[in-house]
Amino acid sequence: MEEKKPYKIKNIAGRLAKSFLSNPLTPILAFAILALGYISLEVMPREEDPQIAVSGGSIIIPMPGASPDEINNAILKPLERRMSEIKGIKDIYSTAMHNVGMLNIQYKIGEDRESSNLKLYDKVMQNMDSLPGGTMMPIVKPFDIDIDVPIVTVAFYKKKELGIDHIVLYKQIKDMQQDINAIENISKTTLQGAKKPQFNVLLDLDKLSAYHISIGQVVKSIQAIAKNAPEVDLPTRDNRLIVFGVKNAINSIEDLQSLIIAKYMGSLIYLKDIANVEYFYDIQNYQEALISYKADGSPLSDIKDQVTITVSKLKGTNAVHLAEKVIEILEENSEKFDANGLGYIVTRNYGERADEAVNELVHHLVLTIAIISLILIPFLGWRESLVVTIAVPMILAATLFVAYMTDQTINRITLFAFLLSLGLIVDDAIIVIENIHRRMHLKETENQTFDQIIVEATDEIGPSTNIATIAIMLTMIPMAFVGGMMGQFMLPIPLNVPVALAVSLFVAYVFAPFLAKKLIKRAKGTH
Repeated sequence: MEEKKPYKIKNIAGRLAKSFLSNPLTPILAFAILALGYISLEVMPREEDPQIAVSGGSIIIPMPGASPDEINNAILKPLERRMSEIKGIKDIYSTAMHNVGMLNIQYKIGEDRESSNLKLYDKVMQNMDSLPGGTMMPIVKPFDIDIDVPIVTVAFYKKKELGIDHIVLYKQIKDMQQDINAIENISKTTLQGAKKPQFNVLLDLDKLSAYHISIGQVVKSIQAIAKNAPEVDLPTRDNRLIVFGVKNAINSIEDLQSLIIAKYMGSLIYLKDIANVEYFYDIQNYQEALISYKADGSPLSDIKDQVTITVSKLKGTNAVHLAEKVIEILEENSEKFDANGLGYIVTRNYGERADEAVNELVHHLVLTIAIISLILIPFLGWRESLVVTIAVPMILAATLFVAYMTDQTINRITLFAFLLSLGLIVDDAIIVIENIHRRMHLKETENQTFDQIIVEATDEIGPSTNIATIAIMLTMIPMAFVGGMMGQFMLPIPLNVPVALAVSLFVAYVFAPFLAKKLIKRAKGTH
């Protein structure tokens, strides 16, 4: 009887299976991959949607005394032509107003933001000599979507009409804003609708005329003790004019009232002689925000004097954790707010929404793995099904770790990529387990050890499994080159699905054979 030659391993699948089948480091590696995946899931920045690279900015060109037509013809149209020379610009919008013109620049989706901002600034500086005389220094304000979109917005309001006044309300919110700004990875906070405290100077135009004093004299006198030049508003119905300055060297109303404006017929004219001075809020701000809310089944109520604080985060940071810290600061100050008649409503919590979206998809992932396990039981047996069920979390864990190391965030599209790949990543492990199951029931393998069967079965399906998996990976990669906003939005799919498929090959050749040896009972050949 001719002795059967020993099986010769032909490809990497068999070599990996043989190397890790009895290696004591294999279970340690398996636990390490699962642990790294779990840690990545917990520490990866969570967002509801992936961040899209949007570049652009505004160019503001002041020209005092110019009409909109002059601004448009002398400044905006020539500057539009210069801006169109920049590569990557998609749209240019211009707005002409009295005394100022504005250009809004939008780059194509996917253009590098920092490079785009630099090109925009350079082009403005290169064309400074072409601006007409009387034009002030242009202001270039880049648009930064990473920090301009808030993750939390909170609306503050007075609980009672006779409760907290505007100045105290503003100061309390401002103090809390400082605490929020101190949170690590918070990029900026803004106040919308706030009535800011200031000195209001209500000029009596009749007295100005009687003393032969011009508004310019008043303005220059206030400029002498205030850092910023005061702004002048339109006359009121009772023939007064509002002039206000930023509080600087002015420490009290008395300081401002005692300001010498002019000398008339040998007597000094003080500001209090021609104006009423008060420390109040910016009464020239006529905008008023209303908030409607429903609590404890009560009908909707309109509450005036809403002040909204917006909180934005740095790019690539965890929206969930930062939103929680903001809410904690609000809760810490809630007693002080109540004591002063100040209430608040969280009108936007992006972190909470992101956490719910991620948790829901993780729940669906677990359900999908359980369904796959149940489907495999009647076809392969519960032991074989258990091997595949254990392999799937390992594949997802390794893919999550790779995503974390490449600075990706976990969001709805990332987890959708995992859901999409689930039906693909189980194939490799199923093929290996099914071939092991088939070979151990063959007559010619009844004299072989279980280790030999596992290695030969894995090596046998290696080439075809490799080609099939690589072919599927190649179908996903072209999606990474789709342009526009949709390409940016769907980018996590081509980034993660090919990685998951590559990892599935490694798990199928390394851990599926190891688990098969530990969990599957050796059966003698029957046919």
